Amino acid sequence: MRWQGRRKSDNVEDRRGIGGRGLAVGGGLGGLIIVALYFLLGGNPDEITQSLQTGGLSSSTEVGRPLSEKDKEMGEFVSVVLADTEDVWGTVFGESGQQYRQPRLVLFTDQVQSACGYAGAATGPFYCPGDEKVYLDLSFFDEMQRRLGAPGDFAMAYVVAHEVGHHVQTLLGIMDEVMSRRGRVSEREFNELLVRLELQADFLAGVWAHYARRTTGYLEEGDIEEGLNAASAVGDDRIQRQSQGYVVPDAFTHGTSEQRVRWFKKGLETGDISQGDTFNARIL
Repeated sequence: MRWQGRRKSDNVEDRRGIGGRGLAVGGGLGGLIIVALYFLLGGNPDEITQSLQTGGLSSSTEVGRPLSEKDKEMGEFVSVVLADTEDVWGTVFGESGQQYRQPRLVLFTDQVQSACGYAGAATGPFYCPGDEKVYLDLSFFDEMQRRLGAPGDFAMAYVVAHEVGHHVQTLLGIMDEVMSRRGRVSEREFNELLVRLELQADFLAGVWAHYARRTTGYLEEGDIEEGLNAASAVGDDRIQRQSQGYVVPDAFTHGTSEQRVRWFKKGLETGDISQGDTFNARIL
């Protein structure tokens, strides 16, 4: 991606390098990497917080460190991607006579407080509808590359676009509708709703990519393939097979690799938000 020199968003809260509390669970964060991968792209911080507390949560004071040049560059990169999503969704909402309310993106290190509760880096990138913010520990991209084999700047941009997709769902009332079903349907049925929610966010990320691809001089050869590879890498079936050696379809909450790629591609090819109704789709 040729992102240098493009507009950066004003909606970034950079909380990195200012210190805070660290998590120590079961010998440290190293054992939580698979959990992080499972919750990638849409993880519920309430659920991960509960699991951390069950496992024994302790805190320690951590002295803030200055940001490296790489840290600064990564912060600028996600700011550019966020700005691009603002432009795209501002246009899409405007064409239908609606106003797009821009989300904020919070960059943090190790642990963060959100309206959804405390969350650690193990949660992975997540969107909190309570404060309409996307939360991201940029070190997660290193894990995504090493553990999932999903490298590249467009793969990282896909992550941001997916989380912004959840914000779009919030503005459209879809997020509230799905979450209102929690406890009113069986766990299996609610998991299916979560899968449909996540696949729609993948579709919306594809809609963003559709417009990004039309911008002259923005994307480079191989960028779209990086996004497709990232979508495939975070399928429930692939992550379950990697983490436990077998697949449990009833426990899916994000969709299979094939489903995630297919819905991302549909958004990419059509750029038409009306074609992303995963909730009434007969075949996911």
